[in-house]
Amino acid sequence: MVKLTINCDGGARGNPGPAGIGILIEKDKQDNRDNQDNQVKISKHIGTATNNQAEYKAVIEALNWIIDHRSQFTDDLEIEFFLDSQLVVEQLNQRYKLKNEGLKPLFWEIRELIMKIGGRVLFKYIPREENKEADRLVNEALDNRKRSTT
Repeated sequence: MVKLTINCDGGARGNPGPAGIGILIEKDKQDNRDNQDNQVKISKHIGTATNNQAEYKAVIEALNWIIDHRSQFTDDLEIEFFLDSQLVVEQLNQRYKLKNEGLKPLFWEIRELIMKIGGRVLFKYIPREENKEADRLVNEALDNRKRSTT
């Protein structure tokens, strides 16, 4: 079994406003058969979004990265997501009802991507101070954003 630990963050300057996502993916060091780097960092401007939409889009981006790189992982996957938005974690774990109509399509996209990947996927809440690198990547995306049509 290959374990991936993923710290995700999303943020907007204004709510909604210019938004970005930050993702830190760490592969289990035991799965370093090909001596590849065990860390992947993604920092991306995503256009205009709310904070919660940006959080969801960070998870979607990470899941799409896994799908794009699935051939690297020959074993079953265990994926642990760590987010500093307790609301989003509880919604993804289906403990809080999802009332916001704008988030529902993103929620269902995440569910579909998880089914496509297979394996075990967990969503866990962590305090903001434990998610500093993902937060830094969000701010990097927002600080360096270029005009975007998305």
